[in-house]
Amino acid sequence: MIEGYATVEGTSNYAKGIVTGQGHFRNFAGLTLSSLGMGTYLGNTDDATDNLVREAVKKSITFGINVIDTAINYRAQKSERSVGKAITELVQAGKIKRNGIFISTKNGYVTNDADVNKEFWEYIQENYTKTGVIKQNDISSGYHCMTVPYLDDQLHRSLKNLDLNCIDLMYIHNAVEGQQDISRDVFMKKLKDVFEFYEKQRKEGTIRFYGMATWDCFRMEKNDPQYLSLSQVLVLAKQVGGVEHGFKFIQLPFNLYLDQAYMKKNQSVNEHNVSILEAAQKLGIGIFTSIPLMQSKLVAPGVLPEFGNLKPALRALQFIRSTPGVLAPLVGHKTPSHVSENLELIKTSPMNESEFTQLVKKLSS
Repeated sequence: MIEGYATVEGTSNYAKGIVTGQGHFRNFAGLTLSSLGMGTYLGNTDDATDNLVREAVKKSITFGINVIDTAINYRAQKSERSVGKAITELVQAGKIKRNGIFISTKNGYVTNDADVNKEFWEYIQENYTKTGVIKQNDISSGYHCMTVPYLDDQLHRSLKNLDLNCIDLMYIHNAVEGQQDISRDVFMKKLKDVFEFYEKQRKEGTIRFYGMATWDCFRMEKNDPQYLSLSQVLVLAKQVGGVEHGFKFIQLPFNLYLDQAYMKKNQSVNEHNVSILEAAQKLGIGIFTSIPLMQSKLVAPGVLPEFGNLKPALRALQFIRSTPGVLAPLVGHKTPSHVSENLELIKTSPMNESEFTQLVKKLSS
């Protein structure tokens, strides 16, 4: 296993070795992080896709992306393994140091293993129910489980898949969206248990930070059953971990179509209604965003307005990386041509506040 984790010095040194536009790297929690991240969600569960993901991770890191995001259920554990192989190859070749790369993964969804030739439920029964990791009624109707024994099992599988002894950021994956069968009071008790587990793992050195990777909950109206208050989540984190708690990041969808994170003032901070992006800035939470291209729907001809003399995909990414409160969009590129195209943006500076405001006004008119 590769030892270490992203550090202040390591990420700073990584950034010094990359030629970029001004503002490509930004500082959060002392770390120097790229304004583009790589996601690893989609793809077939075959060796050919493994190779594409591995090479895409290596090229992304080499040319200026030091934020790599995955999840244990992505491609049924194969995405984590592809990321792990890429990091290992780069470290062993002396091309990077582990302390310059920020790696996040997620647990919570019930997943099989694409490298094990068993049907889904056969795998679940053999690995989880028969061993007592998952008990009766632990799995929700959304194939989600947030009990501590299951999350502990998944964390250690993720460490093995990634070939790391420490993960920089562990998310509970779509917890609200995956646990729709229980009351909010029960959910909050379960979430507190999860935070207690993550804080314990921080002390043991298997993770550095934790957070919530979400879909709907931070973007909904306050009266929606799926709504979640970021302020209330932080109260929970402080109860568990004190003022030095490790809850520092969230992930949510945001792009030119799914704009609620910027437009909807559904969060309360100091009795003021603000958007989730504003709330995160005020509360010291970093936000990574998912689905930047709407799975390629936003790059179709004529969908995006022209600006910045950029290609459609780069316009979509440029809008997000320039949005106040966003650390980085996570783009799931695999094919060499898409990786090369997206990496072109690294040499372009994000829009400044004035340019971004003018663009938003243009889009709203």
